[in-house]
Amino acid sequence: MDSVKKYYETRTDKDVNQKDWKFNPSDYNKRKEYPMYSGLLKYFPNALMEVSNCSYVGQQQHNPDKPLAWDRSKSGDELDAMLRHLTDHAKGIEFDTDGVRHLSKCVWRLLAILEKTIEKQ
Repeated sequence: MDSVKKYYETRTDKDVNQKDWKFNPSDYNKRKEYPMYSGLLKYFPNALMEVSNCSYVGQQQHNPDKPLAWDRSKSGDELDAMLRHLTDHAKGIEFDTDGVRHLSKCVWRLLAILEKTIEKQ
């Protein structure tokens, strides 16, 4: 519980500033076209938990002394890394050496490249 409290205490306004989000329509009807809870979290709760754990494990590997954050300087080869993890999964290797599923790492990498692609728009 202390780690959760520490995480929220170290968040900055920038971390949660919705005006920076590409999809933050102020129109009520338009917002309904982005059902984050009913169209994402409720569909894939277990998968999203796994991907969030992938973020945590990666943070512990790369920056264990800092609050959870995506350090974009650590890796920029999302598609290559995603395919390496997908290849391991295809070979029947479910988990990477750090205990995280290769498929979870694939999803994380795809989300990363999608996020970067949307930010460029």
